[in-house]
Amino acid sequence: MLRRETRKCPIQFVFAKTLFDGGLEPRFNILIEIENGRIKSLCGLNEKDVPLNALNAPIVAPGFIDIQINGAMDRQFTDDPTLEAIEAIATGARQGGTAHVLPTFTTAPGETYLTALRAVEKAVTVGVPGVLGMHLEGPFLSPERPGIHSVANIRPLEDRDIKNLGEFKGGKLLVTIAPEHQADGMLKKLVATKAIVFAGHSDATESQIRIAEVGGLVGATHLFNAMSQMTGRAPGVVGAILSSTSLAAGIIADGHHVSWPNLAVAARLLPDRLCLVTDAMSTLAGKNTQFCIHGKTVRLKDGKITDDNGRLAGAHIAMDECVRNTIRYANVTPARAVAMASKNPASVLGLHQELGSIKVGYRASLTIFNKDMETTNVIVDGEIIKAEMPV
Repeated sequence: MLRRETRKCPIQFVFAKTLFDGGLEPRFNILIEIENGRIKSLCGLNEKDVPLNALNAPIVAPGFIDIQINGAMDRQFTDDPTLEAIEAIATGARQGGTAHVLPTFTTAPGETYLTALRAVEKAVTVGVPGVLGMHLEGPFLSPERPGIHSVANIRPLEDRDIKNLGEFKGGKLLVTIAPEHQADGMLKKLVATKAIVFAGHSDATESQIRIAEVGGLVGATHLFNAMSQMTGRAPGVVGAILSSTSLAAGIIADGHHVSWPNLAVAARLLPDRLCLVTDAMSTLAGKNTQFCIHGKTVRLKDGKITDDNGRLAGAHIAMDECVRNTIRYANVTPARAVAMASKNPASVLGLHQELGSIKVGYRASLTIFNKDMETTNVIVDGEIIKAEMPV
């Protein structure tokens, strides 16, 4: 199993020449002490006084959290909802700086998602590093906005689904739905299971999103993609999110899913609620450039994955590149971009008291960069895991 091959060991000290701790300004020359997987202390220190056993790092950030990742290392979770696939996804994600993931299972027939729920529960039980739970993206979507999802398998929520999802014991559960296609009361039932509910693959009107927000909706999946757009007199899902004072959103900052000006608009309007996601597929840290999804052959070419009709099918990007793109094209500070990959998703998941910032008592999950903000190492709960490409 991949877990036996992972290079990891406990670490006591990290010396950050530049530290992004979750605040809006960087700190400099900070020694981070780690004990029992938690941050024990933070102190300013002259570089000549750094302990010999410390990891010296040009840049340190809170461990990135990817709330939407479909695959990596030639494994696709929807097609292979197993412990081994989850391990591959977590390992591949770390090569781009991601410490924690929600493996994402997309639209499939009937109650096929049950196998994925059990696999994530097993991963959490055996301690696969970095797994926080699961993202279920479908089948409760809109047939009008399917994207690459199979329309034949899209359906509304039913009471059996509420029961199934309520029994999940694998950490956090993020569920993407099209709220306009759900029966009255179903959203509230879903929220009552403690699921975190996003709108996505949705043709909802702005007023339908507002009603759903009252019912417990907290955000949107891959903003701008597979949803009703904002026009002059019809705000749609996009307008509802951008004008909201509380709703969060994931966004794919790869330059293919969302234009750079739109990324900049979202970053400006949702600074504390925008979550960078990769939406990565099996090609991330993998060798194959072609695979099947929902019965369609898709190919990786020029940095994007499409079917034969040019329809986007997930993404081929790592989280550290999303961060660099956001700094460059959305004109935000490095501290703000880092927060969009760490602090903001931690808040969405209700984990902001233990992840997403570097503070005493928080879990010691860190992303380590070189001076160009390229990942060199990832620390997950106090254990350093080398971010190396597979042989």
